[in-house]
Amino acid sequence: MALTFVRVALLGAVLISVLGFSACNSESKEKRSGQALVSISGKEVTVLQLNDELRRSGVRVDQYEAASKQLLESLIARQLIVDEALRIKLDRTPDVMQARERANAQVIAQAYLQSITSKVAKPTKSEIDEYFQQHPEYFSQRKQFDMTVVRVATKDISDELKVIVDAAKSIDEVTIWLDKHGVQYFRNLVSRSTADLPSEMAAVLREKGKNRVFIINEKENSLLISVNAIKDSPVSATTAAGQIEKYLINQKYKQATDAEIARLRSLAKIEYLNSRDLEETTSQSTADITKNWNLAEPPTERTIERGIMELR
Repeated sequence: MALTFVRVALLGAVLISVLGFSACNSESKEKRSGQALVSISGKEVTVLQLNDELRRSGVRVDQYEAASKQLLESLIARQLIVDEALRIKLDRTPDVMQARERANAQVIAQAYLQSITSKVAKPTKSEIDEYFQQHPEYFSQRKQFDMTVVRVATKDISDELKVIVDAAKSIDEVTIWLDKHGVQYFRNLVSRSTADLPSEMAAVLREKGKNRVFIINEKENSLLISVNAIKDSPVSATTAAGQIEKYLINQKYKQATDAEIARLRSLAKIEYLNSRDLEETTSQSTADITKNWNLAEPPTERTIERGIMELR
């Protein structure tokens, strides 16, 4: 119901703006296919195009009128650029042709997957309540960790620095050593909850406790971390319901797309030609394959929230 209202309001706002953009009378405008807003060397920009741009831009309802004027000018500029590119035959260059083919395939594939996910049922209240009860660490027993994080290039993590870190009673002792030895670093304060962190990371932070410095080794950079405070930060079922619903629907989307791609693979004859390496990519998850498509998916984890490669 709310979505229908927004769509109706959007169309209404655009139709109102049409009157301001055009000198033609409303009767002739209604008779024209697509309700053209402007003609550029014989090519029309229509209400449907502007409507689509508004929808994709995420503009608030109260900003439709102002945004429609700006977006119409953008559509005009885009059409002028396209016309000039076609005039100089830029569309026939190999790079552009390949990019167009890829974009076309991407749009079609995305539309198909969205047709699959559109059939996925929303999580029920019982599913949401069950998830809440099964994960007290994320909600009712959630903890917040206030930390000082010092980022250092992994190549600068020497054996001597490890000894200093193991003996340090504060992060200041470590940074004093870094300053003395000319090691570049970046220091900042970070707050994360058990809902933000991988369970392994949260367990390490609890185990280390306050006033301990430890190292998380990543690839190019390593993190020297000291927990300053651990606080209770519970979240009620009512507050968490929206977040849980989004997470569960994302999981259902992933399951649906994984299953559909597996089904299509089983029906197709796939031959890897001239490359053994390509066969190894079949073990890649559908989440990786579809991550650049505009399907809803769980938020990505930030640097400190990634998996632990090595703890010292």
